[in-house]
Amino acid sequence: MTPQRRAIVAEIMRTQGHISPMALTKKVQDEMPGVNASTIYRTLSTLEEAGVLAHAHLESGAEYHRAEDAGHVHLACSRCGTEDDLSLEEAEALQRLLEHHRGFTPDLTHFAISGLCADCRRATEATA
Repeated sequence: MTPQRRAIVAEIMRTQGHISPMALTKKVQDEMPGVNASTIYRTLSTLEEAGVLAHAHLESGAEYHRAEDAGHVHLACSRCGTEDDLSLEEAEALQRLLEHHRGFTPDLTHFAISGLCADCRRATEATA
């Protein structure tokens, strides 16, 4: 493993929760300025193929997290950008509904469900 890849993996292991490729690039380049962004993307891809990382598409773009932390559904407020998580157990009814009515088995962890958080919903209702 190259020193650049070691620096990338070390930063990923230090990170709690999600990290975007751009944020990872900035953090790694702060410690090791010569690391190319393409090296970071290739390393993320390699780690995902190896089952170490998983990614989800959030409103801000793709974000990565450790594969063992992938067991949740992402909720993203379209108005303020707040992100929240929903456990797979909490999302089970939605999964069953899709399977029952459409014969479709969704991967609820791959994309964020967009909508309004409780605060933005209240603010919208107050101005209506």
